[in-house]
Amino acid sequence: MPVAIFDGHNDTLLQRILRRGTERDQDFFTATQANHIDFPRAQAGGLIGGLFAMFVPSQTKQDFSKPFNPSDPANYARVDQQEALAFTMAMAAEAFRLTRASNGRMKVCRSATEIRQAMHDEVMAISLHIEGAEAIDPDFHALEALHEMGLRSLGPVWSRGNIFAEGVPMRFNSGPDIGNGLSDTGKALIKACNELKILVDLSHLNEKGFWDVASLSDAPLVASHSNAHAICPNARNLTDKQLGAIRESKGLVGVNFHVAFLREDGGYARDTPLDLIVRHTAYLIEALGEDHVGLGSDFDGCLLPADIGDVSGLPNLIDAYRAAGFGTDLINKIAHENWLNVLDKTQK
Repeated sequence: MPVAIFDGHNDTLLQRILRRGTERDQDFFTATQANHIDFPRAQAGGLIGGLFAMFVPSQTKQDFSKPFNPSDPANYARVDQQEALAFTMAMAAEAFRLTRASNGRMKVCRSATEIRQAMHDEVMAISLHIEGAEAIDPDFHALEALHEMGLRSLGPVWSRGNIFAEGVPMRFNSGPDIGNGLSDTGKALIKACNELKILVDLSHLNEKGFWDVASLSDAPLVASHSNAHAICPNARNLTDKQLGAIRESKGLVGVNFHVAFLREDGGYARDTPLDLIVRHTAYLIEALGEDHVGLGSDFDGCLLPADIGDVSGLPNLIDAYRAAGFGTDLINKIAHENWLNVLDKTQK
């Protein structure tokens, strides 16, 4: 049996919406090569659940069969709130359609307790997450409604600005100290998330925004899919000072598998070795402690190392951890226990 993995970030719901009606619109319950995650390959890889992101791209009508171009300014244009809300609702509906079609094999979970029960019952757990809060209005009506639907995690921004904050660009050889911090509306959003027990995700937030959240939030600081800036100096990664704040809050960082956030040269190469994921993981464990590191793969939203390939390749990473001397207890913490514990602490 593969090690059970609860993953902190995927873009599977987005890909299913974008590919609807195309030749890559595949049955989720049949193994395919159309994307990184489907149900049979998830079972083969040990994926028992995760934070399923609802991200609204700037260009919802573009041809997403082509690779994402991180240098195209059109990919960072701001999105209208009503358009973003409609697109987010489509992704939430897709999550519920999948659970209905699963015949009890999948469930939208609203707490760590429900996720643990789903693991026990061998049911895949979907925890709904918003990546970039463009769908949320300034009065937070949409936040309340989405919370009732099951939203339990929210990143105020993606790598673009909105009414809440500034996103950090995916820029190599750069720090995250770019732009202003949270707006007054953004500060109110953090307080509203604390009141509703919605986890605030710091991945994609610039440095000033990070410190604003750190000063305002009463919950553990969490970056769902970010790596160590000391190893890969991409603005999307976390500095040692930021890691210190996350450690002090007893928060968590999920290791991102995207090759450009792993490599010292920031390159886009599929032959990136798994040893680099191990190296980032070991660095984060040293900085945060072994109870505060998880996985945040970015499946269906990134370029993966060839030795993982898709979700069915997760056992290869577990083997790389073992080869590096990670013991069974530590691997289980990284694979799922630390995520469930930080969700528990956020929801209390």
